[in-house]
Amino acid sequence: MHFWDWTLIAIALCIVFGIGLYTQRYMRSVADFMSGGRVAGRYLLAVSRGEMNAGAVVFAALFEIFSRAGFTMVWWSWINIPVGLMVAITGFVVYRYRETRAMTLAQFFEIRYSKRFRVFTGVLGFFAGIVNFGIIPVIGARFIATFIGLPPVVSFMGVEVGSHLLAMAILLSITLTLTLAGGQITVMVTDCLEGMISQILYLVIIVCLLLMFDWSQIIEAMSNQPPGKSLINPFDSLALKDFNLWYVLMAACVSVYGTMAWQNQSAYNSSGLTPHENRMGNILGRWRDSGKQAVIILLVICALTYLFHPAYAPQASAVYQDLEQIPNEHARAQMTIPMAVSHMLPIGVKGAFCAILIMGIFGGDSTHLHSWGSMFVQDVLVPLRKKPFGKKQHIRALRISITGVACFAFIFGALFPQTDFISMWWSITMAIYVGGAGAVIIGGLYWKKGTTEGAWAALISGSCLSVGGIIARLLFREEFPLNGMQVSFFASISAMITYVVVSIITCKEKFDMDRMLHRGKYQRWPATGRGESENRQNSYGALAKILNFNEHFTKSDKFITIGLFSWSMLWFSTFIIGSIWNIINPWPMEWWQQFWRIAAVAIPVFVSLVTAIWFTWGGTRDILRLFDRLKGETINELDDGTVIGNRNLDEINDPTHTSQG
Repeated sequence: MHFWDWTLIAIALCIVFGIGLYTQRYMRSVADFMSGGRVAGRYLLAVSRGEMNAGAVVFAALFEIFSRAGFTMVWWSWINIPVGLMVAITGFVVYRYRETRAMTLAQFFEIRYSKRFRVFTGVLGFFAGIVNFGIIPVIGARFIATFIGLPPVVSFMGVEVGSHLLAMAILLSITLTLTLAGGQITVMVTDCLEGMISQILYLVIIVCLLLMFDWSQIIEAMSNQPPGKSLINPFDSLALKDFNLWYVLMAACVSVYGTMAWQNQSAYNSSGLTPHENRMGNILGRWRDSGKQAVIILLVICALTYLFHPAYAPQASAVYQDLEQIPNEHARAQMTIPMAVSHMLPIGVKGAFCAILIMGIFGGDSTHLHSWGSMFVQDVLVPLRKKPFGKKQHIRALRISITGVACFAFIFGALFPQTDFISMWWSITMAIYVGGAGAVIIGGLYWKKGTTEGAWAALISGSCLSVGGIIARLLFREEFPLNGMQVSFFASISAMITYVVVSIITCKEKFDMDRMLHRGKYQRWPATGRGESENRQNSYGALAKILNFNEHFTKSDKFITIGLFSWSMLWFSTFIIGSIWNIINPWPMEWWQQFWRIAAVAIPVFVSLVTAIWFTWGGTRDILRLFDRLKGETINELDDGTVIGNRNLDEINDPTHTSQG
């Protein structure tokens, strides 16, 4: 690392840290700490939520997948476009959840089912969450230590320790400070700033990589694969293990089934100014994610070229020499691409990428800390206490819990020998909770006949199957026939069937959905009509009905949504036509090479440029609006996540529900 690299990193981090501490003055209530006062705009939600997927551990996970599957994973992922698109555009689960005004998912479970079920899901979700999070700080720290060139072992106070452990301690301490400062307000604002800065730095990296590497070199390096394991031709890649077509299909099913079930960024689900803002935040997030694709793909294919092309043999030798210093074999394999990226990026650009990684670590880890720490307090302590917390006591408990999660993550990361792919570990640990929770959420929000008994049965069956899969993988490893994604898939199917069957048997009375969703006579937005059904009929035509437009959609909202729909369906059509064509008359390798040059590099680079300008403007606007709204906010001390008689505490004496939600 050069002086100018460190200077760039310091400037970016000082801006984020300074603004983060400044936001503390706006945090005045439990609702502010938990949900940012419920006044966040769509761009703030889209950019800050997306920053969670920009950390070092996410890059490491994507590097693992892409280095083993190459462009073929991009191709097969297009098969899922219609499903993911309709989930985002229609506001599936997200819209109705925001209407409940619950701060956490388990709070919704108490409103819909029972207090005991809330506590159980709180404990289960908290356990699954901290175990899932446990590997994230250490992998991120190892990535950073590898990237900046720290030796594997350093002397600290006379004791030899891994350099990644020191890096993890420093990074976690800074992240914890930011998270404790103002809760969700600080997390949202700092993550949004980090996201906007990163978008600009992405463009710098993209330009550098395009100037450094020739496309012919990239193709030559990626073409050297055995039959059936091509990184370029998806129809010659069916022998690839783990990250293949079946992985993509099962991931799609699990992601739809588990929409919003995984609570690693739960506060964002309740932070939107209105249900419609939450919905638009998800739609805009899809646009922003498509802009980030270029830098990830370019980094991996250029790193593979750097490692395997004869023209870079001397440089690759230096990379492998440094990798040999990492004692753990799995960690060495995991750090291969990061090490190559560290060697190949020039002065200044290396600092830009490092700044992106560190800001992404702050963004991802702060969201995890806030989510899991809050879950323990809100969904275990709050419902069990006979006497409610006072405001200061409640916020203090939240901060203590968040600190405890950070300490656990450091200890777990230092001691746990992670031997599976990052994405596979995430799939398995998420399934502990999501395996059963998905059916409970969807049934609870959309089916009046869903019962508490059905919820218990679904959650227990899904979780038991998932935990059984984890134990089997640990005991039998390669002999066990299912990978992490397959375990998640079958656990989810079992939970859905169980929920439906048990609910039909035990249903004695339909649940009052209007009261839970604040619709009809219970609505909380009478002045504007907000809170009414997202399925309300409108006169915007057939496409509007498909896209679920309602009275909240402005002309610009429709333009953005139709644009995303059209853009996504273009790629899905490309997949369908290309697949049929290749089945009938396979494309020669030269065609695939030129196709990916356009589809995976040229077009995403252009989208990255557009989204950088677009979301920097929108994010800045929404941050300023957030501060204005918080200044004029009316504090409701009863709005703290407590539920009595299947109703939020602050609604007990408000039967008409006429106040702003």
